[in-house]
Amino acid sequence: MNKIWLIIRREYITRVRNKTFLLSTFLLPIVIVLFIAGSIFLSVKSEEGRKRIAFSDPSEFFKPLVKNDSAKLVFVFDTTVDTLNYTKKGFDGFVYLDDSINHHFVLRTPKAASMGTTNSIESKFNEAYQNYQLERSGISKVYLDSLKKESSTYFSVDNKGDDAKVVNAGLNYAVGFGSGILIYITMFVFGAMVMRGVMEEKTNRIAEVMVSSVKPFQLMMGKILGIGAVGLTQLLLWIILMSILSIAATAFLPADIMSQVQQIQNNPAIASNNAAQVSESAKFIANVSNLNWPMIIGCFIFYFVGGFLFYSSLFAAVGSVVNEDPQEAQSLMLPIMMPIIFGFIILSSNLNSPDNDAMFWGSIIPFTSPIVMMGRISTSPPWWQLALSMASLIGGFLFTTWMAGKIYRTGILMYGKKASWKEMIKWTFRK
Repeated sequence: MNKIWLIIRREYITRVRNKTFLLSTFLLPIVIVLFIAGSIFLSVKSEEGRKRIAFSDPSEFFKPLVKNDSAKLVFVFDTTVDTLNYTKKGFDGFVYLDDSINHHFVLRTPKAASMGTTNSIESKFNEAYQNYQLERSGISKVYLDSLKKESSTYFSVDNKGDDAKVVNAGLNYAVGFGSGILIYITMFVFGAMVMRGVMEEKTNRIAEVMVSSVKPFQLMMGKILGIGAVGLTQLLLWIILMSILSIAATAFLPADIMSQVQQIQNNPAIASNNAAQVSESAKFIANVSNLNWPMIIGCFIFYFVGGFLFYSSLFAAVGSVVNEDPQEAQSLMLPIMMPIIFGFIILSSNLNSPDNDAMFWGSIIPFTSPIVMMGRISTSPPWWQLALSMASLIGGFLFTTWMAGKIYRTGILMYGKKASWKEMIKWTFRK
């Protein structure tokens, strides 16, 4: 055990002192947080203020039917306003009736109106015309308003209940897909790092010297655990730095956004019932803060470590049989890469249905579970499925480590001969 620890220490210290490791560890969280904070800041700045729209209808027929939206639109009925003087009176736009077409209104603005403003004004006048048609059919506006008030409903979110899956479906999709693809990338990056490390020691004949002091299995385990510790260190530093930077970034957000976030957290119904008074940025921040982050981060660390240990032993076995031909390594890597790619395909094509059969079996089978289960984790899968997935991944790691150890002890000292997977499997069962 002491020899394995020495190898782990050597692999760990050599890599964490590398400039590439330091730059990627400290710069990536800053870039990610700045990107997210910048997106929220720009979306807040791009939200338009309240628009004052002059409205002229000589018949005054539509005057009682057009409703104001105090948050975005204010309609001012004024028959003295025309297309020439509306800007002088402080209006952002002018709506007038086109006599050439029945009940057709035209919006005049000094410059091109945004799509949001145009759609809002159009919906207001469409609603007014619908009310007009209803009143012509004998349904009074007072009676219609009472029906709307009685039938208006909203639902809030109990974060421990199943309806949280429905309300935060888009955010769950983003968190699940992001976690899955991050596991997908890290297994390739750190698995390839293990394989390159073994190949370099073999081609430089360093392994021949090392196996004279330690057993091949000890050398393999030391290298896997050492590089795994590097990846885990980088991951934990990312989580800590991003948490600190996220808290610091909230200080630069407008005060009204944070007050809206507080209101949504105190009363989730506000987000759906008063959509006009709550910005999308506030809804996004509130939904993110309501996620079960301890569970998501804890499972991410487990599946990161478990997936790395499961696949890195196979990558180490491949590195031990490769001599100096890169094409030989690529051909032997294909059977290892295919399950990882297949897991990503299952995740990306079934993430909208996290409980279907493909996602279930993909999250249980250890070849794909590190990627697929992270796609389901934000939707709170049943505890027994999570436990079964973790147990199968641990069992799979023990099997691949045993298998890779058998291959490694033969392949690390073999030179000048190309090995195939068929021959490598024979080594596995050789006594």
